Amino acid sequence: MRIDAKSLEAQQAKGLVEELQSYFVQKLDNISFIHGEDNRCNAVEWFRDEGTHGGGVRYETRDEKIFNRGSVNVSQVHYDDTTKKLSSATAISTIIHPSNPHAPSMHAHISWTQMRDGTGYWRIMGDLNPSLQNDAFAEKFNNMLYKVAGEYAQEGIEQGNRYFTIPLLNRTRGVSHFYLEKFNRGNFEADYSFAREMGIAIIDTYIEIVEEALQTYKSYTSEEKSQQIDYHTLYLFQVLTLDRGTTTGLLIHNQNDVGIMGSIPSHVNPALLTSWVALMSKPQDLLVQAIIEVLPKETPAFVDAEVKQRLANVVREHYNYYPKALAMQASGGVIPNTVENHK
Repeated sequence: MRIDAKSLEAQQAKGLVEELQSYFVQKLDNISFIHGEDNRCNAVEWFRDEGTHGGGVRYETRDEKIFNRGSVNVSQVHYDDTTKKLSSATAISTIIHPSNPHAPSMHAHISWTQMRDGTGYWRIMGDLNPSLQNDAFAEKFNNMLYKVAGEYAQEGIEQGNRYFTIPLLNRTRGVSHFYLEKFNRGNFEADYSFAREMGIAIIDTYIEIVEEALQTYKSYTSEEKSQQIDYHTLYLFQVLTLDRGTTTGLLIHNQNDVGIMGSIPSHVNPALLTSWVALMSKPQDLLVQAIIEVLPKETPAFVDAEVKQRLANVVREHYNYYPKALAMQASGGVIPNTVENHK
């Protein structure tokens, strides 16, 4: 059985991420009921050190008519019985990839990190990631960010655009990005309310966009589906070569690898990945080559749970062998010492 972190802030943060998870899963299930096969999300539980140091529950989408892949993960890892710098880390992380290429993908992350000395901070992220360009959807998501984030909108958008830039391809992963790292104004209740408001707004706006896409674009062409697979390939590329959060999770422990890989779409284009290898700086070219080698020898390549595990092992082994390569990963304005805090 898991034992929750003892601090009041950690308990409140856990309540918040569980509330957001329940709210989002209900919305996703409702889309399945209205537009799909009424196949609800499935809960999967995992434990950190058999529950001694917490764990989490992720809800995975199952309606393949509506969702290519989707995961809404809540976790709380805590070290009250240790002398680690970190006391607890509480988070909701979610990525949704719809099946219809006209409906954009979305990623969001809200977390509270509590240090042993009593200090703590929030991380707030939200980004819209379409396969096909739709200026109206991008504008809707951006307008929400400016309205809800207020005076922090510009900072969050600038950090988000920086974090989700893919230098090799001279583009960003998506069309609208928000990222605040180590956010703490000295008033936990006010920051808690801000994080909650951001979470609700990101969820509501994304659901509106998906529903509009499904109502407007009831069909799509094979070319549009091919464009989606190519975009999903770029998504995998960014997550496995640049995303600091994914790499950090894999380096801290290996007890939730498939859950951490919940952001990976179902199919990717190995030939497109191969075309990027020669453009990579060393040793990251070796990482991309290793990723390609563990993918199925088919086009498009199907990424199931077994392949996700192989990908997790590749990323972990690469950075354990080339730790200095971590400096080549993405950053916003601040780089957190997440791996060091778990030691």
